[in-house]
Amino acid sequence: MKPTILVTGGAGYIGSHAVLALKQAGYRVVILDNLVYGHQDLVEKVLQVELIVGDTIDRPLLDRLFASHKIDAVMHFAAYAYVGESVEEPAKYYHNNVVGTLTLLEAMLAAGVKKFVFSSTCATYGVPKTVPIPEDHPQEPINPYGATKLMVERMLADFDLAYDFKSVCFRYFNAAGADPQGLLGEDHSPETHLIPLVLMAALGKRDSVSIYGTDYPTPDGTCIRDYIHVTDLAEAHILGLEYLLQGGDTTIFNLGNGNGFSVKEVIDTAREVTGKEIKAVETDRRPGDPPMLVGSSDRARQILGWNPQYANLKDIVTHAWHWHQKRH
Repeated sequence: MKPTILVTGGAGYIGSHAVLALKQAGYRVVILDNLVYGHQDLVEKVLQVELIVGDTIDRPLLDRLFASHKIDAVMHFAAYAYVGESVEEPAKYYHNNVVGTLTLLEAMLAAGVKKFVFSSTCATYGVPKTVPIPEDHPQEPINPYGATKLMVERMLADFDLAYDFKSVCFRYFNAAGADPQGLLGEDHSPETHLIPLVLMAALGKRDSVSIYGTDYPTPDGTCIRDYIHVTDLAEAHILGLEYLLQGGDTTIFNLGNGNGFSVKEVIDTAREVTGKEIKAVETDRRPGDPPMLVGSSDRARQILGWNPQYANLKDIVTHAWHWHQKRH
């Protein structure tokens, strides 16, 4: 029988796609999610795996969970991830993302579970000095969200040295798209990601979409980001898990497509896919937005054999559009 994997945050956007990929690969899955941002209906109707409603900060709950289930490894997606909110409410982010993760790691050690796949972020790099960004790029986060993820990465490095605790950290760029079969997709509240905001405008749920800054040193003046299909992200997590289960050492991988698309390119692609006009309003830059964020994923390709299947922006937007039409 294949191993049993605990997926924290498994009712959320990326976590749910990872659960679907785990199920399709034959793994047994248990989800721990506090449902602050997760969707219980998708777990019950689509994923159909055991859901334990609770928090990584709850050590007694974690101890009971590990005692009652033979967990072989943990995939950890349970984090708050709104950059702006992290600036306004850093305490909330340090409490959940750092203390919650430390509590989870301590419970894992107590239960003898020492394999961990961590959802990190390119936000640990801060403003890039080179593009595409390699894994050895300096880490100088410019917001509390990125800082909390970097703290966890440092904890994991120390846990490896002290406790022989093995982990894979995935620093990923802009997760986007939806399950190609339309089973799952992106549904945040509030929504801050560009592609769903553009598609909500196409659906008439928003009057327009904002373009923050058109004077960046990029070909069309708008920010460029590396969009990675959420199904490709999920596949990378399966490969990272299998790397650990086969005895792999603690390591870190970037996950991105290695090329970027501008805000205007995303909006134009959405217009093409949806056949809608989609009103765009140009406004001032947001503080802290780097002109270009694109990652090098060569390491993941070489070591894990990861090969993104949906690198085309039109595919990403098309899958997201089908999902949003269905969901809304």
